[in-house]
Amino acid sequence: MSRIKQTAGRDSLGEFAPEFARLNDDVLFGEVWSREEQLSLKLRSIATVTALVSKGMVDSSFKYHAQTAKQNGVTAVEMAELLTHIAFYAGWPNAWAAFRIVKEVYEDQSSEGEHGGMFGIGEPNTAYAQYFIGQSYLKMITPPEATVQVANVTFEPGCRNNWHIHHASEGGGQILICVEGEGWYQEYGKEPQSLSAGDVINIPAGVKHWHGAKNNSWFSHLALECPGTNAENEWLEPVKDEDYPK
Repeated sequence: MSRIKQTAGRDSLGEFAPEFARLNDDVLFGEVWSREEQLSLKLRSIATVTALVSKGMVDSSFKYHAQTAKQNGVTAVEMAELLTHIAFYAGWPNAWAAFRIVKEVYEDQSSEGEHGGMFGIGEPNTAYAQYFIGQSYLKMITPPEATVQVANVTFEPGCRNNWHIHHASEGGGQILICVEGEGWYQEYGKEPQSLSAGDVINIPAGVKHWHGAKNNSWFSHLALECPGTNAENEWLEPVKDEDYPK
């Protein structure tokens, strides 16, 4: 688990109120927000949005937290339902004000069905969520008994999977066929490779790598699991924020 790096306090108040800036950047965001084992980033975003709307603080800080909520996997559908629920407890005008901002934040995600390319977005990838930063979606293209397993994986902006290795004593590996949006692929020790629809990536067995969406784009690819002997996938550490291309 890596701490969230925040510099807003020091950027705005570093000289005028250095201690407040330190508490904001290092304690609130550096320590509290990074306690993901106790409460996930998605739930922390939901709690923060709820608190801000309840207090009527629908300003630039709310927009920042709405953007963070989106990055942390809160979908447009979930955000709309959250604000509708909050409205009955925090006040209708507060919810209206919040909706004006989140519509702008989620303008590229008005409908889940618009993503995923010709194969569709599928369902939230809950089974493998622990190996992803951000929200991903999964739609199986072939049945479980098929010789080659093919899945359409969709990443929300900024979402990426952990470093991982496809092991096999013979054959194995994976092929990625990009079908929508823009993303990244990186092999360990090499520079990240920019991806867009139509690109094909061949990943031999035994190669440590990761892949995911760019920070400002949804991204979908078909993942083809190549048949192999003793094939298995080893999930490793997350891709650190400082190593993820901005």
